[in-house]
Amino acid sequence: MALSNKVRELRADIGIALDGDADRMVIVDEKGQIIDGDQILAIIAESWQRSGRLSGGGIVTTVMSNLGLERYLEGQGLTMARTAVGDRYVTEYMRKHGYNVGGEQSGHIVLSDFITTGDGLVSAMQVLAVAQSAGKPISEICNRFQSLPQLLTNVRYGDGAPLDDSRVIKAIDAGKQQLGKTGRIVIRPSGTEPVIRVMAEGEDEKLVSAVVGEIVEAVKQAAAA
Repeated sequence: MALSNKVRELRADIGIALDGDADRMVIVDEKGQIIDGDQILAIIAESWQRSGRLSGGGIVTTVMSNLGLERYLEGQGLTMARTAVGDRYVTEYMRKHGYNVGGEQSGHIVLSDFITTGDGLVSAMQVLAVAQSAGKPISEICNRFQSLPQLLTNVRYGDGAPLDDSRVIKAIDAGKQQLGKTGRIVIRPSGTEPVIRVMAEGEDEKLVSAVVGEIVEAVKQAAAA
């Protein structure tokens, strides 16, 4: 029977979304809030630490994971190793250094006790197991830490190497000095398109936005030269 123009509301305790090949997974809690890979990594790491399953004394993730995750893990007595963006770099580091939990903010989680690459269903089952054991709402289970404000801006360029330009180097150095120990900057060229990715995060959202804006402007000027 057709629902005409009416929208039927469905209430659920959890929503699980997979990408096309099911190697990535994100969660939506009962309040409709999206839970990214950083929170999922925190949940699994803490659970596996309690059960004695966690290897390597921490997890492996990329330079894009939020500083809030790193601080949370430090509070749990765990380490967080960062690699370049890409699951292959995460898995390589895991194999080399004896970790069994790693992944990306995008929801690509690698649990090498089960499989050598990302598997959204396996990751989802780990979160469900924690929720079942705790008997608490997903919004509480999946809220392990407060993410710091993080801003990512892409700048397209033509030929040349804008990151070697003195204006860009100066802007990056100034941004690092402004953020100090309360934040960080990640500048990297895309591996698939002529784009410079400018990311900054920190405790002060306005400052983060200003730092990114200054670096982006410098990259644009260098790209246009």
